[in-house]
Amino acid sequence: MAQYTPAAPQRRKPNPAERRRDLCDAAIQLLADDGAKGLSHLKVDRRAGVPDGTTSFYFRTRSALLRAVAERLAELDLASLQSVVDSADGRVDNPSPSRLSQVVIQAGSEPQFSRTKARYELTMQATRDPALAAILQQATDAFTKLHREILVQLMPHGAELESAVVEDLSNVTLTFINGLLQRFAHGDRIIDSPEQLDGVLSAIAGGILKSPAKGRLTQAGGLHPTRRRRTAVSG
Repeated sequence: MAQYTPAAPQRRKPNPAERRRDLCDAAIQLLADDGAKGLSHLKVDRRAGVPDGTTSFYFRTRSALLRAVAERLAELDLASLQSVVDSADGRVDNPSPSRLSQVVIQAGSEPQFSRTKARYELTMQATRDPALAAILQQATDAFTKLHREILVQLMPHGAELESAVVEDLSNVTLTFINGLLQRFAHGDRIIDSPEQLDGVLSAIAGGILKSPAKGRLTQAGGLHPTRRRRTAVSG
């Protein structure tokens, strides 16, 4: 009687979308650890623990890999920011730190810190890659839209503010946050808690709302320096 030999279990074929995400996540970590110069298809294979040649199969060129990583970063970051919008934790009656400040401060600690560093590596690469720059710009536009919504939620009577004033608040606070994240990427934690960041953002917003030029501070071509001088002298 022939001995029964069980068939070898069939290996599950990897889901292409899932495999692409895993490879992009490994590439994000490499960008954070070694910079753009340390990124290669083979190194992504080794970091992801997949057979050699896997990354080059999914992303034929280095540019294609970088663009996919940019899209993955945007997906992760937008999800974090959308969670702020969905939480709707208004500041008026809520003494705890705002969800926005919590997300920003978390970007300076792992696992989010790797994304912060990788994002700035991609920003430098985008100066020489128009397609990569377009992906990052599309993500920035989406971030800006969500950031405006968050400001309206967090500020007292935010829904009553003129759209031009919300634009100023959004542009200035988002510029500050971007600069703060860049300092985080260089190891400089000038602000170290959500409560501290809330205080700074509130001070910035308060200054804008008290400005007689609110609604025109960040317009293209707005508030020409000579106009400001004439106004100051006449006052």
